[in-house]
Amino acid sequence: MRKSVLLGTLLLSFGCSANSDALPAWNDTPTKQAIEKWIQETTRDGSPDFIPLNKRYVVFDNDGTLWPEAPLTFQLQFAVDEIKRMAPEHPEWQKDPLIAAVLENDLKAVAASGEKGLLRLVALTHSGMTTEAFAARVRDWLDTHKDKRTGCRYDRMGYQPMRQLLDYLRANGFKTWIISGGGIDFMRVMSDSMYGIPPEQVVGSFSLSDYSLGEKGVELQKTMKGAFNDDGASKPVAIHLFMGQRPVAAFGNSDGDLAMLQYAASNPDAKTFGLLVHHTDAAREYAYDSPPTASGKLVEGLSLAKQKGWVVVDMKQDWKTVFDPSLCSGK
Repeated sequence: MRKSVLLGTLLLSFGCSANSDALPAWNDTPTKQAIEKWIQETTRDGSPDFIPLNKRYVVFDNDGTLWPEAPLTFQLQFAVDEIKRMAPEHPEWQKDPLIAAVLENDLKAVAASGEKGLLRLVALTHSGMTTEAFAARVRDWLDTHKDKRTGCRYDRMGYQPMRQLLDYLRANGFKTWIISGGGIDFMRVMSDSMYGIPPEQVVGSFSLSDYSLGEKGVELQKTMKGAFNDDGASKPVAIHLFMGQRPVAAFGNSDGDLAMLQYAASNPDAKTFGLLVHHTDAAREYAYDSPPTASGKLVEGLSLAKQKGWVVVDMKQDWKTVFDPSLCSGK
């Protein structure tokens, strides 16, 4: 056996036990202890709660769970910035009240346009191009834009405690998936570099693409046809469609994630785990549950967590750091 293979086998066998602390960005609170206890009990040979490797599928929401979603979700911020970039090429937009609100930074008016208005912004900025061209636009946006409050690149704003949790789970043989209301093509551009989650393990909202065969070969054109919103009750449907099995753990932050947590909790073949991130830190991030600044209302979930035994992360109390200072220094 090669040394690299042997080392990988040993790491998988012993998880993170060789490290003094696999979750150093977490304070030593009951929340952290509950996470560690569940992972240890479900991966230890001989444990009555042992979960076989081929069943260790865990799912994470993205917006508000792995990175911020306030004051706007990052994808909506991308759409707003794209509208501003594209506006000079579309003089016909000048009479559109929604576009005018975007150009004037009137986010209240944008929000007041409701789901219909937001879908229009998505249609203008996420369709009518090849999948490759869209990915290039997202990468260019990531390279040239920063969060106004932190001064940090958006693709460096993954929550450090959650990134450590993803690593900890994978070190113990769990397969990590993103199941989110965010656009599937948008998230897949940065999921691997940010979280170590490859594109094929990212599931989000999507529309169908059109196939074409031309001089450049096969191309897929993004459209708004057959739109699927991967939120609420649609999340278990997407999990079944893309994963093919029920997860043993689910991690979210809003009432839109409850169906996903309930789906995992109903797994009859495993000791399951559920976790909700509660945004309580106005100084280092944002504090909200109801009403949220953008999305991510958490009301029913707080009540259900007590009944179901799900863990609720108090961001202010449970996290030593929110963003990795080596990645997100504001410079």
